[in-house]
Amino acid sequence: MFKNSIRDRRQELGLSQTELARLVHVAEPTLSDVELGKRYPWPKLRRALVEALGVPETSLFHGSGEGVTSLPASGRH
Repeated sequence: MFKNSIRDRRQELGLSQTELARLVHVAEPTLSDVELGKRYPWPKLRRALVEALGVPETSLFHGSGEGVTSLPASGRH
């Protein structure tokens, strides 16, 4: 589950939520929601988290798509 992996890695690096939020260019409440599993990180944020935390994407997001509903692309039915 991604929420614990992000928080655990952030803490391993000694980063606060505020510091990591600044590094990935999101508001602290947004990062908090991602860590708690209340919000699923969009692709750009996923890449930023991977870069900031220095780990492969699979180590943060393995199995993280479960239960996430995809929306159809705009203009498609």
